[in-house]
Amino acid sequence: MKAVLLAGGLGTRMREETEFRPKPMVEIGGKPVLWHLMKTFAAHGVTDFVICAGYKGEQIKEYFLNYAALTNDFTVRLGRDGGVSFHGDHLERDWTVTIVDTGQETLTAGRVERVEEYVEGERFVVTYGDGLADIDVTALIAFHAGHGLRATITTVRPLSRFGLVDVDDQHLVTRFREKPQMEDWVSAGFFVFEPEVFDYLRDSDAVMLEHEPLARLAAERQLAAYRHEGFWQPMDTYRESQQLNQMWASGAAPWKVWS
Repeated sequence: MKAVLLAGGLGTRMREETEFRPKPMVEIGGKPVLWHLMKTFAAHGVTDFVICAGYKGEQIKEYFLNYAALTNDFTVRLGRDGGVSFHGDHLERDWTVTIVDTGQETLTAGRVERVEEYVEGERFVVTYGDGLADIDVTALIAFHAGHGLRATITTVRPLSRFGLVDVDDQHLVTRFREKPQMEDWVSAGFFVFEPEVFDYLRDSDAVMLEHEPLARLAAERQLAAYRHEGFWQPMDTYRESQQLNQMWASGAAPWKVWS
């Protein structure tokens, strides 16, 4: 099974970082957030990746083209008969990574549509290249296979961005709640799609994946929701990237499900 990673957006809310690199290449603990996401999939046996590149996509290409040099010690022999010898090996040697230029301005539905030929008519997973979770990918795929529909979306109940104040009928404050978990469910990405989903993505360069395509699937009762009760954190802002770095540095990164 292939994992399709959406990594082409502009990341306008993280200009401190994305002025110089695509958001999925922003580092958490010295590694791109994209790498952390791929390690999560690999921990569940999904090691065949299709990356939908766009904005500053050449940096993603360079990273994976030079992956062995970036992750190992090596010796370079200079001259006409020169070469490179790598010392040791990296743990990602069994990964297959396909990087596809899906355009600078293409929206998410169009990016998925543009990699159809690389999915090769199989069931596949899609997610955003800038959000981390301790999601059980194996359970998600099994859930999808069990219901027999065309698509599955993962939902979570996020923490409130703000602390809440409870007030009684006499306008007296009764309790403060510091960023409680919300009751409503929101999309966390991490979709599982049958190849028939591409029929919902035709001519969709200017369409968001979670708008018309998924709304149509829901209207046709072809979209199920997998509920994830664990950790989930998008990296939409510079502050959130700092929080993720602090978690990693403390040794308490919930999304690190690999050994």
